[in-house]
Amino acid sequence: MVKKEVVKETTKKQKKLITGRRKEAVARVKLIAGKGRIKINNRSFEEYFPIDILRLKIVQPLVVAGALDKFNVCARVNGGGISGQAGALSHGIARALVEKDENLRPLLKKEGFLRRDPRRKERKKYGQKGARKQFQFSKR
Repeated sequence: MVKKEVVKETTKKQKKLITGRRKEAVARVKLIAGKGRIKINNRSFEEYFPIDILRLKIVQPLVVAGALDKFNVCARVNGGGISGQAGALSHGIARALVEKDENLRPLLKKEGFLRRDPRRKERKKYGQKGARKQFQFSKR
């Protein structure tokens, strides 16, 4: 009995998700050619981010690249708070744009969208109330 080798061929296009991070938030972004719609966790952009400043922060990489009405953004975001999620989404969109068009790299890099924000929450220290705040000092 002779075993036949089975070769699997993937006919489906592999979906590439680009990751963006900020604080504890992680965003997985997919750019699709379209008219500029943004969906986050299967909800509309305006519904998920009700604060205008955060929406502006998310859209900035698309505006700088001049691709606001060229791509639809589909993203899954989890972890962290609303501000961290907005930063992660902005980072992910910028990285996805560079993946689509390498010529955008210098432009987005100059604006600082490709650099992950390294700031994190500072840990609480022992003998203190928090990271910096101390217990009230009593002389007597």
